[in-house]
Amino acid sequence: MTDHTIRNKQIVETFWTTLYTRDFEAVGAMMAEHGEYTDVFTPDDDVAIGATQVAARLRLGLEPLSDIRHHPRLMVAEGNAVMFEHAEEWHWHTGESCLVRFVSVMEFDDDGKVVRWHDYPDLQLLLSSAPQWWIEHIMAGYERA
Repeated sequence: MTDHTIRNKQIVETFWTTLYTRDFEAVGAMMAEHGEYTDVFTPDDDVAIGATQVAARLRLGLEPLSDIRHHPRLMVAEGNAVMFEHAEEWHWHTGESCLVRFVSVMEFDDDGKVVRWHDYPDLQLLLSSAPQWWIEHIMAGYERA
């Protein structure tokens, strides 16, 4: 395993730990200036670019949750890419909950910044489990800087 591969795995571990503290600005700061984040099953133009947009997108979906718990599984790294199989247990204050399974694919530049973060979530389960008010909230979107 190369030094970059080891470093990138460590960055991913820090990234997810930071995300679950809900420090969205700190997660955004881990993105490259033109780094992109999207859920691949959303429309093609639904991509957050850079720190500010990534933080706003995360805040939009995750801030309304009353609790979120992480269930890491398998992490595979090669060169500047890391693939991470994990699940997130989402809870809303109105009583709904679900276990959303993900594969997250992340690529890094030479400075260790995220240039590509594509999530492959079980979107069907999420949308069928989430309360209607939350779906309406995320459909309203966020301000793109």
